[in-house]
Amino acid sequence: MKVPSLLPGHIAIIMDGNGRWAKKRNRPRTMGHQAGVKALRRTIKHCASLGIKTLTVFAFSSENWNRPDGEISRLMELFLRALDKEVDELHKNGICVRFIGDLTAFKPVIQTKMSEAQTLTAGNPHMVVNIAVNYGGRWDITQAGIRLANAVSEGSLSPDQVDEAQFAQYLALADSPDPDLFIRTGGEMRISNFLLWQSAYTEFYFTETLWPDFDEQTLEQAIAAYQSRERRFGRTGDQVKDTVNA
Repeated sequence: MKVPSLLPGHIAIIMDGNGRWAKKRNRPRTMGHQAGVKALRRTIKHCASLGIKTLTVFAFSSENWNRPDGEISRLMELFLRALDKEVDELHKNGICVRFIGDLTAFKPVIQTKMSEAQTLTAGNPHMVVNIAVNYGGRWDITQAGIRLANAVSEGSLSPDQVDEAQFAQYLALADSPDPDLFIRTGGEMRISNFLLWQSAYTEFYFTETLWPDFDEQTLEQAIAAYQSRERRFGRTGDQVKDTVNA
């Protein structure tokens, strides 16, 4: 396996296409979600082997509650099973697991499992996997604003201390760097309310590949596309070259 140079430090993924993958095979949508768990396992393993330090995946959006009750119930069962089955293996491999989103919407048994997983893996240094559940980018910005306003109201923060860096400390990914590479599978070309603040200067990669078919080769193709781009962050190309050559 060739290890790419200039790796993205943080990759974010919208794992889209489970239902369509199942429909193409005349199987229930839940079969697609089961296949999606296997794709996530592959992706985490390959990211870890490449040296990616942070991976954030969109597992369940705040809008997903609008899906049929039967599918939501099955997703929650699958989520519980995955927590039981996968967390110990991730822990053995030195991977830290974190959950971001409004976790209070889940049943107590799921909240407990998530909390236990975070506690168990908290000190693992190899890689961080952020799992976004009941998450929305607008929710993230709104809750950060509320927490920031409370800090000002309580006197622990003055209004003139509020800037972008301070605001970011109240966001769900305050402990992670902004994503370098944002991947969406399934052919859709939108970000669907995922990491709105954090993706201001992120490189985007859209693929027709349905999430259950996402494999090591597809991941490396996305990374290769990222490596081919010049990230300027508002500067000119010449300024970037001068910085690199300095």
